Amino acid sequence: MSEPIFKIRNVSKSFGSKTVLSNINLDIYAGEVLGVIGSSGSGKTTLLNTIIGFLKPEKGDVLFRQAHLLKSGTGSGYDSVYRKKFLVKQTYGFASQLPSFYKKLSVKENLDYFGTLYDLSKTAIVQNRNTLLKLMDLNLAENTLAENLSGGMERRLDIACAMMHDPDVLILDEPTADLDPLLKNHIWQLLRSINKKGTTVLVSSHHLQDMEKLCTRVALLKYGKIVDIGPPDEIRIKYQKAEEIVIESYPGDYKKLLSKLKLKSIIKTGVNGTELSIFTTNPAKVLHRILHIVEEAKEEIIELRVIKPTLEDVFLSMSSKKENDVNYLSADKDDDQEIKIEVG
Repeated sequence: MSEPIFKIRNVSKSFGSKTVLSNINLDIYAGEVLGVIGSSGSGKTTLLNTIIGFLKPEKGDVLFRQAHLLKSGTGSGYDSVYRKKFLVKQTYGFASQLPSFYKKLSVKENLDYFGTLYDLSKTAIVQNRNTLLKLMDLNLAENTLAENLSGGMERRLDIACAMMHDPDVLILDEPTADLDPLLKNHIWQLLRSINKKGTTVLVSSHHLQDMEKLCTRVALLKYGKIVDIGPPDEIRIKYQKAEEIVIESYPGDYKKLLSKLKLKSIIKTGVNGTELSIFTTNPAKVLHRILHIVEEAKEEIIELRVIKPTLEDVFLSMSSKKENDVNYLSADKDDDQEIKIEVG
C-alpha cells in the first residue's frame, strides 16, 4: 500500500473537562473513500476539524504529505497541519455541515470568489468553475443567488466551492444531513463521480446504508475512540456473525418444525405473521437441516431467504454495548458463507 496522504497520530482533544477525542490513530490513503461513522456526540465533527488543522489537539499530531510529493508519487516528506497551514489548504477541500458560501452572491460569483482565495489565475478560475458547474449539475443556476437555491443545490454548491482549487482530498461533514432520499442519493452519486476522477474522499455521515455502498473503508468512532477500521464487509463479518433465515411454508406449523430443529448455532427464533425467522451463526448448516425437516413434515415452501447483517446492524449493536465490549453474537466460530436460495 502506498504512503498515506494524512497520518493522524495519538490525537486527543478536549473541551474543558470533556474528552472528545482520545488517542486517535488513523491513516488516509490516496484514491479511497473513507467513512467516519459514529453516533451524535461521538466526535466526528471534531475529528474532521482536527484533521484540517482548524482545531489543535492537546496531544498528538496530524501529518500531511505535501501536494507536490503526492502528485508525483515520490518521496515521503510529511509536515504537521498545524505548522504548515497554507500548504495543507492546497491539499484538501472541506465542506462543513453548515454552508460556507455567500447567500447574496450568485452560484457563479461564489465559485469565482473561492477561486481567488487560493490565488488561482483568471484562466484557472474560469476553467475550474465551468467544470464544476457541469459536474455538480448547476449550469442552469449559475446566475441564481445562493439564497434562492434548494437544499440539494445548496449542498452541491458548497461541495463545488470546496473543490475550486482542485484538491487531492475532499473532506465532507454530514453532506446529506436534512436532505430527502432523492437529493441524498444525488449527493452520493456525485461523490462517486468525484472519487472516480481521482479525488480522495473523507466523509462522515449517519446514513450507514449509503456509507456501506460508497466507502472503501469505514472507521467506527465510539466514545471518542476509533474502535475499528476496515472495509465494510470485513467489519460486518467481524462483529456480527448472525444471519437471519426467513422461511414461509404451508400450512406453516412452525412450532412443530422448531421442535425438531435443535442446533447449537441457533441464537433465537421468532414468528412474524406467516414467516418463521431463525437467527444463526451457521446458516449453511441450519438451512440444510430446516429443508430436511420441512420435507419430512410435508410442508410446502412458499418463500425462503437469507438476510446478512448490514453495517447499520453492526453499528447499532456496538452502540448498545459498553465502551470496551464490541463483540456481538460470536459465541460460535463457524465460517460465514454467502448463501442464495431460489424457490419456485
